[in-house]
Amino acid sequence: MPPDCSKLRIRKARHESAKRMSHIVLVRHGQASFLGADYDKLSANGEAQAKLLGEFWSRRATVFANAYSGPRVRQRETARIVADAYRAAGADFPEINVMSEFDEYQAEAVMRECLPQLLPVDPAIQELRLAYENAKASSDSLDRRKTFQKLFETVIAKWVAGEVTAAGIESWSDFCLRVERGLAEVVRATPAAATAVIFTSAGPIGAAMRRALHLSAEDMLQVTWSSLNASFSTFLASGERFSLSAFNAYPHLDGDGLLTYR
Repeated sequence: MPPDCSKLRIRKARHESAKRMSHIVLVRHGQASFLGADYDKLSANGEAQAKLLGEFWSRRATVFANAYSGPRVRQRETARIVADAYRAAGADFPEINVMSEFDEYQAEAVMRECLPQLLPVDPAIQELRLAYENAKASSDSLDRRKTFQKLFETVIAKWVAGEVTAAGIESWSDFCLRVERGLAEVVRATPAAATAVIFTSAGPIGAAMRRALHLSAEDMLQVTWSSLNASFSTFLASGERFSLSAFNAYPHLDGDGLLTYR
């Protein structure tokens, strides 16, 4: 058989195999209220992002066999707004099942426990904290977001690397295992060739990427930092197989100010 025909048959077989696999779509919640009194609440921009996602999928007649959400308000509200957009378009959307496995890791608690440990001994952390305090006095909200994110990423990275501990808080490895248990449960409940959607946060999306690509903790963290609000990532699953199809897609976010990370 000519080599080109052999390659064509292999590609066709892979394509047919992919069609028989379940599709698991993970959505990062819309932008939360970072500078508001309650972070765990969608901002007006976050609500707009979620509505655009629902409208985008409903126009394309995207069908989900099952829908899941983490327990945080920002996760559940993103799911609700997407479902409402479907129903407004006269389309069905499955009942949303809330699963604690898709909760975010305890970032606020880690910051609260670890930052005071690092400040007296780490000059880089001291500089980042000072930069954030100076930014807080400014009216520039973008500067505040950027300086906080730098401080946040540095502290979390040190916690994940084991350079600092947070007593009584779920560990990074336990967090990853929790998310993987949730993914396994969703895969078992999703029929072959059907699609399930999970509304969650950047951390669980990173954990799914870790499972699919066998990422190190450091590489997984880099994935979480690059995840956009209301973006979606798609995985193919069958039995123990769990592979990446698309990461951080945002074709619905085509307006000014809609591309946000925090």
